[in-house]
Amino acid sequence: MINQRLFDHYGIDTKKNLQITQSCARPFDTVLIDRKGSCYACECASWLPQSIGNLQIQEFKDIVGSAMHKELQDSISDRSYKYCNQAQCSYLKSGMFYEATEQNIKHLRLAIDESCNLQCPSCRKGLIFHKTGSAYNLGIRLSNKINKWLEDWPHQLQVHLGSDGDPFASHVYRHFMENTPKKSNINYSILTNGLMLKEFHSKVAYVIDNLESLGISIDGASAKTYEKLRVGGKWEKIIEALECAKLLKTQKNKFKFHLHMVVQQDNWHEMESMLELGRKYDADRVYFNRLEDWNVGIDFSKQTFTQLDEFKHAMHRVSIDPLSWDTVSTST
Repeated sequence: MINQRLFDHYGIDTKKNLQITQSCARPFDTVLIDRKGSCYACECASWLPQSIGNLQIQEFKDIVGSAMHKELQDSISDRSYKYCNQAQCSYLKSGMFYEATEQNIKHLRLAIDESCNLQCPSCRKGLIFHKTGSAYNLGIRLSNKINKWLEDWPHQLQVHLGSDGDPFASHVYRHFMENTPKKSNINYSILTNGLMLKEFHSKVAYVIDNLESLGISIDGASAKTYEKLRVGGKWEKIIEALECAKLLKTQKNKFKFHLHMVVQQDNWHEMESMLELGRKYDADRVYFNRLEDWNVGIDFSKQTFTQLDEFKHAMHRVSIDPLSWDTVSTST
């Protein structure tokens, strides 16, 4: 049953008909699992906030293709997009869609543990780290159920780690990677802050060997800016991580390497320097992302940089479309 209160909370008009000609692929080929076990037919829970099932009380095979899953898919097929959050969805805002080509799940995004060794003010109010306790135990149970489903999944699939916490710092994600089934139809993508990449990549060698993309989130291109915005991080450690990523990419010769920068008041002036850093360490792309409201108390009235002519010139110099720059990357 559709949870209307949930849609009201996000300000989503479920009676709308956007009459969009393209068919967005995400409700057909993507499932996101959060740390409570709730599953969503999109890559972001706030973009399509209706859960299609919960892994704590159901098997994943019964969630994929469920009646709720099909109802959300129907809202794309009829072109109404009535359940989608047009105020937040990057695809709806930019008009850049990935068309649906098949019904099978191709992307599994895991957000089952928010543990991280950093406490960045753009992301969280303090350090979150689960090594014991109920959150940790639930994360382990979820990872085991997911791996069990993966053992039987016959189609090509990419598993993404790093939608909430850091995959190398998290004991839950490490457990998942250490026990993931070795199958030729499954590959992986990882988004990490990079600080534990050098130390832990060899401990999950199978995942690294089958990595399709590696992203390192780094919000500063200088020691001063990086250590201010990535609270708990050290510049020399992130440089080690970039060197490690460059070496791994050379050795494996198959995964894509990306840098990610959340652009904000204290770092927008280093956008061009970030691009140069990407080139130095052989990143394939550098992604510049908007600062989002994650309910961590950011005073957006102080984020005035977007009105500066200097910022607009910087956007032009790194070739970002100002209308859809949160979904556009710059080629390096």
